[in-house]
Amino acid sequence: MAGLSRGAAAVGRVRRLLTGAWPRAGGRGRGGRRGGRRGGQPPALPLDRSGADRFAPWMLAPMAFLATLALALTLSLGGLVERWDRGLSGTLTVQLPAEDDPIGRQTAIELALSVLDASPGIAAAEPVSERRAAELIEPWLGDAARLEDLPVPILVDVRTEPGVPVDLAALRQALVAAVPGAELIDHGAWLDELLTLAGTARLVTTVILLTVALAAVATVVSVTRAGLAIHAPVIDILHVMGAPDAYVARQFERHALDLALRGALAGFVLALVGLIGLGWLVDDAAGALLPQLSLAVTGWAVLAAVPLAVVALAIATARVTVLRALSRLP
Repeated sequence: MAGLSRGAAAVGRVRRLLTGAWPRAGGRGRGGRRGGRRGGQPPALPLDRSGADRFAPWMLAPMAFLATLALALTLSLGGLVERWDRGLSGTLTVQLPAEDDPIGRQTAIELALSVLDASPGIAAAEPVSERRAAELIEPWLGDAARLEDLPVPILVDVRTEPGVPVDLAALRQALVAAVPGAELIDHGAWLDELLTLAGTARLVTTVILLTVALAAVATVVSVTRAGLAIHAPVIDILHVMGAPDAYVARQFERHALDLALRGALAGFVLALVGLIGLGWLVDDAAGALLPQLSLAVTGWAVLAAVPLAVVALAIATARVTVLRALSRLP
C-alpha cells in the first residue's frame, strides 16, 4: 500500500508539473503550443523547494573569496616585480663611506667616477645628492631634516650599456683600491630572488585555484545528486514518457546558475572589501616602507572573471552530472 501511495503521489506531481508538452526537436509540444505553458515556457522541476541545496551558496562563497584574494595578491606582486625589473634592469649602485668634510666627499666621488668612466660596459654614472639620500632614508628613520648629523653614505647611480657585459669582480676591486670601503651593489642578485618569490606565488595561486575548482565541482555534484534522488520518481516518469534528457538537464543547469551566482557574487564582494581594507591598513601602518601594490585594468578584469568562472563551472558540472545519471536509466 505504501508503494502504491508513493506511486500515486509521483503521478500526481507529474500531472501538476506537466501540461502535456515539453520542448520537442521542432520546439513545439502537444496541442501546437510552443514550449508548454506560462507563455511558452516549459514546465520546471521544483528544485528550489527541495531543501537539499540551502547551504550550497554558503559553501561556494568562501571558494570565490579565496580565489579572488589569491589572484589579486599574485597579480599585484607580479606587477610590482615587473615595475622593479624595468626600473632596476641594467643598473648598479656604488656606495662610498660617509664623509663629513665636503672636500673629502667630493674627492671620493671623483675617484669613484674616474674608475667607472674607465670601466667597459658602464654607460653613465651620477652621484646621488645629499638631499635625495636623506629622502631615501626618511621613511625608515623619520624626518629628513633630522638626518643632517647622521653619517649618510655617498651613493652613485650607475647605468650599464645594454648587451655589454660588466666584470663586476674587477670593478669592485678597482673601486675599493681607489676609495677604501667602497661597495658595489648589484640589483640583479636580489631582483632574481624577487622573481623567484613571484614565481612561487603564482604556483601557490595555481594550486589554490585548482583546489577551489575541485571543491566547487564536488559541491555542485553533491547538490545535483541530491536533487536527482529527491525528484527521482518524477524524473523516471518523465524519462518513460519520452522527455529528452537535455530538458531535465536544463532544469538543473538553471538551478545551479542561481546557487552559484549567489555564492560567487557574495564571495567576490567580500574579497573586494577585504582588499580595500588591506590597502588602507598597509598605507596607514607602513606608509612608504612597503611598496605600492596595485592592479592594472587587465588585473581587475581577471578578478571580475572569478564569479563568472564559478558560475560556468557549476552549470557545466550540473549538466554533466544529470546527463550521466540519466544515461544509466533503462
